[in-house]
Amino acid sequence: MGLLVGDGIGHEIVPATRGVVDTAVAAAGEAPIDWVTLPIGLDAIAEHGTPIPDVTLDALAGLDGWVLGPHDSAAYPEEFRGLLTPGGTIRKRFDLFANVRPAQAFSGVRAVVPDMDLVIVRENTEGFYADRNMHTGSGEFMPTPDVALAVAVFTRRACERIAQTACDLAARRRGRVTVVHKANVLTLTTGLFRDVCVEVAEGFPGVRVDTEHVDAMAAHLVRRGGDFDVVVTENMFGDILSDLAGELSGSLGTAPSLNASHTQAMAQAAHGAAPDIAGRNRANPTALMLSAAMLLDWLAARQGRDGLARAAGRIRRAIEQTLAAGVATADLGGLASTAEFTETVGARILRR
Repeated sequence: MGLLVGDGIGHEIVPATRGVVDTAVAAAGEAPIDWVTLPIGLDAIAEHGTPIPDVTLDALAGLDGWVLGPHDSAAYPEEFRGLLTPGGTIRKRFDLFANVRPAQAFSGVRAVVPDMDLVIVRENTEGFYADRNMHTGSGEFMPTPDVALAVAVFTRRACERIAQTACDLAARRRGRVTVVHKANVLTLTTGLFRDVCVEVAEGFPGVRVDTEHVDAMAAHLVRRGGDFDVVVTENMFGDILSDLAGELSGSLGTAPSLNASHTQAMAQAAHGAAPDIAGRNRANPTALMLSAAMLLDWLAARQGRDGLARAAGRIRRAIEQTLAAGVATADLGGLASTAEFTETVGARILRR
């Protein structure tokens, strides 16, 4: 399994996550994880002259899954700031088309929507994010100094595969998919997305499907976020709604994320590198730990390794119990350091 530390608090939360995963895998009776540490971000610039060197990309090509720490592109030298971020480069190179972002409220963590338990499934390769729509170039251009344009791309293939992912997930959860679009205005583009998702859902007789405009959906998440199960939407809408849902359920500090194709997956927390607290033993590793648990589940399903699924369950239960007991980092109103929180989670993983 790949391990990319990244920048900022990555130097604290990535080792913490590795330790928790190793503890859970051992407790579940699985063979130890063979970690492959790879350079990325500022460390890679210092060593290789680029934030995402070929040696890293070449190694990832031979791995089924990896854990990616946060990156701080704003701190990179000027020559790298206008380029695709390391995470974006990886997603594009390996066609990680599904960005799966759960938003769950935890006992012990104050939440605006305390009954929220949903998953936003975000199409991750096209839509309104121009940097993901071109073989060459960014998809943004300026025909004159006073006019800026961006290309949005929607293809049936991309809509079908993200809808399939959402429906597969809903069939294992509570059986409901909500398709989010803006077809009343963006009739052809998000209209295609909506229609294809509804068509795919017809192949899942146990899954109920409904549709919502994105602006209405934002309001619904605030007013009745506990009513939703799986939400599927295009790239930019999914980015915005998943951050909103993460905060409504408690904090982005508890919001995990998995980027996946049919053959590879990357665990990546939804939050950033938080350079203001980096190196101070204050960072919250919860989101990355939960992301790693998602990766273990993904690997278990594809490799038939039930022990990895048991390890993922141990991680989730230990985090839930730790937060419910009031052990939390400062961003959640607690007093625990990164190390103290990690130690507590590790101890709970070992409990029967």
